[in-house]
Amino acid sequence: MSVVVRAEGVSKEYRFGVINNQSLARDMQSWWAKVRGKEDPWTQIGKTSNFGRRDRFWALKNVSFEVKMGERLAIMGRNGAGKSTLLKIMSRITAPTEGRIKLRGRVASLLEVGTGFHSELTGRENIYLNGTILGMKKTEITKKLDEIIAFSEIEEFIDTPVKRYSSGMYVRLAFAVAANLDSEILIADEVLAVGDAKFQAKCLGKMHDVSEKQGRTVLFVSHNSDAVLNLCNRGIILDHGVEDYVADNINEVVDRYNKLIKSQ
Repeated sequence: MSVVVRAEGVSKEYRFGVINNQSLARDMQSWWAKVRGKEDPWTQIGKTSNFGRRDRFWALKNVSFEVKMGERLAIMGRNGAGKSTLLKIMSRITAPTEGRIKLRGRVASLLEVGTGFHSELTGRENIYLNGTILGMKKTEITKKLDEIIAFSEIEEFIDTPVKRYSSGMYVRLAFAVAANLDSEILIADEVLAVGDAKFQAKCLGKMHDVSEKQGRTVLFVSHNSDAVLNLCNRGIILDHGVEDYVADNINEVVDRYNKLIKSQ
């Protein structure tokens, strides 16, 4: 099978928000004081200024792996391990500081509740918006429309602006769009945990089907070991932004992850 995702020494550095005084004028005064080596004029009494703190950190450092067409890769790790950062780089939401990720095919991402939706548009209009972003023609999206709406189970509200949706309704429609529109790579973050147990099982079954029957590649982030075991056939563990473990045996990955969690 051909490789559709290749990460080569991917690293991402972030800068802490060392100045945040709720207004541009105050931020400028704090910045100017920092440049001159003076005390921050807006530091609250009894609190320490941020000026002396380390202001950068690596969310990811030198992560490398490959995913072949049709594989279902679990990305696991403790909170703050760099999982979501990695998915955002693969989704082209942010760029790596070092290294690169090569993707072969179109990517459908489900990262956070409401990601990719315009709050003022209806559910139906957002389906067309997401399809267009993926590079699909209107006629192609229309052919998939009924299937998407039926899967989401929110037919009654499909012509309601999504700003009135609950988080569960957001997830139902977002997953239905990501799973049913034409893309070669499907990326799903822990956002599925927002849905009820029945819909989560339905989503896991759908991801398994599109991988087995359509040859689509699935990248799945979850803390739910049972969900990972039911869906994925490979896994990678991140720890403090560093690649800790990669294995083709998903049982070994889950066992190592559980030991990592217990060692906290």
